[in-house]
Amino acid sequence: MPLQRSTTADKFIVDRRKPHRNSDVARAVRKTRDRLSQQAGNPDFDRELLKLHAQAMTGNAIVVPLLVLAAAATGLFAGVGREIGVWMLFTLICYAIVVFMARRVDRTEAAELNPLHTHSDFLIGHFLCGLGWAWFAWLGCDACQVDQFQLIKAVVLLLAMATTAITASSLRGALLSTFAVPVAVYAYAGARHWMPVELIMAGLLIVSLPFFAYVARNLNRASLMVLSFRSEKDALIAELETAKSMSDEARRRAEDANLAKSRFLASMSHELRTPLNAILGFSEVMANEVLGPMSNPTYRDYARDVHESGQHLLDLINEILDLSRIEAGRYQLNEEPMMLLSVVEDCCHMMELKARNKDIRIVQDFENALPRLFADERAVRQIALNLLSNAIKFTGTGGEIRVRVGWTAGGGQYLSVKDNGPGIPEDEIPIVLSAFGQGSIAIKSAEQGTGLGLPIVQGLLAMHGGEFELHSKLREGTEAIAIFPLSRVMEELPALPTKTVAARRR
Repeated sequence: MPLQRSTTADKFIVDRRKPHRNSDVARAVRKTRDRLSQQAGNPDFDRELLKLHAQAMTGNAIVVPLLVLAAAATGLFAGVGREIGVWMLFTLICYAIVVFMARRVDRTEAAELNPLHTHSDFLIGHFLCGLGWAWFAWLGCDACQVDQFQLIKAVVLLLAMATTAITASSLRGALLSTFAVPVAVYAYAGARHWMPVELIMAGLLIVSLPFFAYVARNLNRASLMVLSFRSEKDALIAELETAKSMSDEARRRAEDANLAKSRFLASMSHELRTPLNAILGFSEVMANEVLGPMSNPTYRDYARDVHESGQHLLDLINEILDLSRIEAGRYQLNEEPMMLLSVVEDCCHMMELKARNKDIRIVQDFENALPRLFADERAVRQIALNLLSNAIKFTGTGGEIRVRVGWTAGGGQYLSVKDNGPGIPEDEIPIVLSAFGQGSIAIKSAEQGTGLGLPIVQGLLAMHGGEFELHSKLREGTEAIAIFPLSRVMEELPALPTKTVAARRR
């Protein structure tokens, strides 16, 4: 026999048969992969640091050229001559090359960058700018009108070093590749003249270079920490997007399943109830021998069995429909003033015969007088009957069931049904409270039941704004408590005065 493959959807959240429903998941995974590809095999975030350096150089492209123009203007004013103009032109061209490279890197996607090649290009560009500053440090002025021209050059170099340390901190080695040669040239030029001021400024520049390098290194570490935090944030966002996509897919599938369940129940309730009515009616007629006696008593017993089985099936259908309406929010409450004491007392009388057949005693412990509740009488009656039915079903012969109705500590009203049956293990209480859930004792005793009684009670109480509590211990019994809130309690209205009382008052 050939292997039959199921054509239904699998039980995973992602439905592989419907690609259009997986678009959100695929898009989230693709975004995550694109983000992580920027750091794949690159733990030091080289691509991101290069992008940051390119953005810094582009955003501050005018700062250093302004300093170059100011130095050139000062040199022309001091009488250096044309040489400082040529220097200015060369240095501006070098910085223009670096800015052009930065703009090209900034416009390129991070995943498409070659970190090693781009890093080398930037260092070469900064080295060319450093040659320009070395030219500036070598410039002399024998006919200058300013006596302290060497001091001015040192101040300009310090400003340029500080600016580069801040703007180029994202590029490792940028500061040293730019100003190592200029500082060495300035120190050599100062050592030739042995002027105290020039020697002091040369020493200051030599000390300032490692200091600014230290500052640039700390800024670089700060940038790395920011990139690391941003990467973790992006990973968390990607996980949230994926989880949201999967939850949306699960919600859509749940909605489809709920719609299919509603359609099934709507169609099958009529299809099942119609033949069940005939089965129940005809079996009852045959069991009661309405149309004449049966010669064989076994047939009469069979008719009773058919009637009981059909009634059980009808009860099961009704409970499933009630639970589905409650879960779908389509159970309509017909709220009106009612007496909880009266309803529970009627239910106890209804279940008295069933309890007497098992030699079970029902003890009623009611408050003397309780105000009315604003609730659905049919729903309250169903709550009481379900709790009493469960208690009778699982209480042994000769047992006792205590039914109490009274006030809660918060001013509401409660219904308590307590039996001395075998009880429920503590770990099985969530199973018993779930739909179609049955405990091990119910399974061993083979008691007929659907496992829907307590979930229906929970749903009806939730619609009334109440609570349901189930307390049980093994071999000590079970107590089920249905609590109605204070908002459902109606104060008793004073009696209207009669004509005689009104006449006396006049």
